[in-house]
Amino acid sequence: MEKYFQVGVITSSHGLRGEVKVYPTTDDARRFKRLKEVIICRETGPDGAHLVPSGEAQTLEVEDVKFSGQTVILKFKGIDSIEQAQQYRRASLMVPRENAVRLSRDEYYVADLIGLSVLNEDGQEIGLLKDVMQTGANDVYVIGLSTGKEILLPAIRQCVLEVDVEAGFVKVHILEGLEEL
Repeated sequence: MEKYFQVGVITSSHGLRGEVKVYPTTDDARRFKRLKEVIICRETGPDGAHLVPSGEAQTLEVEDVKFSGQTVILKFKGIDSIEQAQQYRRASLMVPRENAVRLSRDEYYVADLIGLSVLNEDGQEIGLLKDVMQTGANDVYVIGLSTGKEILLPAIRQCVLEVDVEAGFVKVHILEGLEEL
């Protein structure tokens, strides 16, 4: 399971006083109002996943939060000029799991779902959960089948029978006509 979650990416500086524009990668951008601090991460792993390397991570205290459309504007304590703010361009903003938004029953962090084994109703592995697409009505699981094909499965009770992040699997019911397995 992931120890850190990405909540945003700094896209650019904003103004002359050290503020930065952030593209939120969290479901609820309003969560930034509750953040006291974030971990800045500039490195990515070989698979493109964001890493928080020990000794390389930098924790910044959030001083002020504003919203401008879909963008979050953050002011960090000690970052007081445009030049200081520009050095954080393209950096990921991470929070430790313990500071992540609390989930309700039957809710999961996307980062914990990706890579889980996908089992059919009989418990046979049929593939891996590759991605979670967030649509308006419900999430959609992108499942890479062992045959090399991909299917899109709505994340609804009729299709997702069981999720066990600790055991590393999702048990699903494939709707008739969706895919012949």
